[in-house]
Amino acid sequence: MTALQGLWPEMQDTCTSLGLMLSIVLFTGLARVVTRQQLNRPMAHAFVLEFLATFQLCFCTHELQLLSEQEPRHPTWPLTLIYFFSLVHGLTLVGTSSNPCGVMMQMMLGGMSAEIGGMRLLAQLMGALCSRYCVGALWSLELTKYHVRDRSFACRNPIQVDLPKAVIIEAICSFIFHSALLHFQEVRTQLRIHLLSALITFLVYAGFVLTPRESQFSAETEIMRDRPRVRISYKGIVLMVDRKDNISYFLPTWYNPF
Repeated sequence: MTALQGLWPEMQDTCTSLGLMLSIVLFTGLARVVTRQQLNRPMAHAFVLEFLATFQLCFCTHELQLLSEQEPRHPTWPLTLIYFFSLVHGLTLVGTSSNPCGVMMQMMLGGMSAEIGGMRLLAQLMGALCSRYCVGALWSLELTKYHVRDRSFACRNPIQVDLPKAVIIEAICSFIFHSALLHFQEVRTQLRIHLLSALITFLVYAGFVLTPRESQFSAETEIMRDRPRVRISYKGIVLMVDRKDNISYFLPTWYNPF
């Protein structure tokens, strides 16, 4: 009971954060329904839908990044969040790109006019900026211990390994994902969204395994009673692994795929 009482405040903060994200998803969903019913002009209709989609995606990304910086109580929890929100975005953002690269690619391939492409890019920019200010305002309320008023939105370098290795891994993951998109075109929409969400989750985990954060992980071998052991330190947690027994299943429990 004491352990549960100690765990409850952190669970409450996590549930509050998840509640904020789901509230935004419901709000933008309601706004999309009203837009489809009230706006008859195609350009205005497409602009608002793209704005709402980008706002939802960026808001959830900010909040998920905040959660990812905390120590997960269970190793599968970050991957569960990735799969769940990939599924939510896939189901709710049908018909929008929410990605400037996707819009520019369609423009270069001739599938979208420059006027519509520029309008979508403007909507995405405005949606991203609005989500940033909205997140900042909510964090200033300090609803959870994770939300701090002075948190910086400065861009940080996500590359944790040598640049050539990072480029190769990014290229491989991108090739796998886009190949899956092409092959899943004939699959019905509901099943395709589940498959792509599972693929995204797999690629996130695979990318983390291939690019470990060296600053947070260290291992050294030492001899104890003539038996080699590995002393592993990760984020302040120290484990002793007996190499003779080949205990290798510890490693996947330390990851943080965000």
